[in-house]
Amino acid sequence: MPTPPAVSSLAAHLGDSPAPLYARVKQMITQQIESGNWPPHYRVPSESELVSQLGFSRMTINRALREMTAEGLLVRMQGVGTFVAEPKSQSALFEVHNIADEIASRGHRHTCRVVSLGEEAAGSERALALDMREGQRVFHSLIVHFENDIPVQIEDRFVNAQIAPDYLKQDFTLQTPYAYLSQVAPLTEGEHVVEAILAEPQECSLLQIERGEPCLLIRRRTWSGRQPVTAARLIHPGSRHRLEGRFSK
Repeated sequence: MPTPPAVSSLAAHLGDSPAPLYARVKQMITQQIESGNWPPHYRVPSESELVSQLGFSRMTINRALREMTAEGLLVRMQGVGTFVAEPKSQSALFEVHNIADEIASRGHRHTCRVVSLGEEAAGSERALALDMREGQRVFHSLIVHFENDIPVQIEDRFVNAQIAPDYLKQDFTLQTPYAYLSQVAPLTEGEHVVEAILAEPQECSLLQIERGEPCLLIRRRTWSGRQPVTAARLIHPGSRHRLEGRFSK
C-alpha cells in the first residue's frame, strides 16, 4: 500500500464552492482520486494531517472521511490508516463461482487465512440446512479471503462430512473449499439468500472494518444431485462489494 508524499497545497484544490466544509473536503479528495493522483491503495493523509493542511476542524474532516468510506471510495483499516478503495468487486447474484477465480479475473491477487477448521455435531439449524439428523458430524471452516491484501470476504462454511470425508485434510491456502468440493461433489444446484447486516465485533476485526459498517451477507446452500453438501455464510464489507444479476422473461 503506497504512502503519499508530503502534500503541500491540498487547500488549493478546495476552490470557492459554497458547499458545506465537509462536502468541500469530499470534493477535494474525489478530485485527487479521479485525477489519478491518489490511485487505489494510496494512503490518504490522516485526520490530523488533513486538519493541519486544510485548516478545518477534526469533526469536519472525520465526517468527510466517514461518508466517503460509507460510499465505498475509501477503506479505513483499524490501526493502519485510510486508503483509496479499489473499484468495488462484484459477483453474479444467480451464480456460484470460486472467489479465487473472480479475483484473478480482475487481474488481482487472491490470498486467504484459515481462521479455524474442525469438526462438530450438527445442531438443529445446521441439521435442517443440510438435511441430516441432529448430532451427526459436520465439518466447519472459517476463512478470510483477501484481494490484494485487503479482506473482502469471510467464508463461514459447514460441510456434510459424509459427502466430503477428507475435508479437514485439505490445505485451503492452496485451493479454496469451493475448488475442492467441486472435485468431490460437483455442484448441481444452489440457493442464495441475500441480506444487509451489521457485522459482529469479531467479524469487523477479521474484515478490518469499523464497527457499524454495513455488510452484505449471502447465505448459500449447495447440492450435488439430491444431497445437500454445504451451508455457508459469506460476509462482504458493503463498501467493497456488490452483486449483479441479469434475467430475462
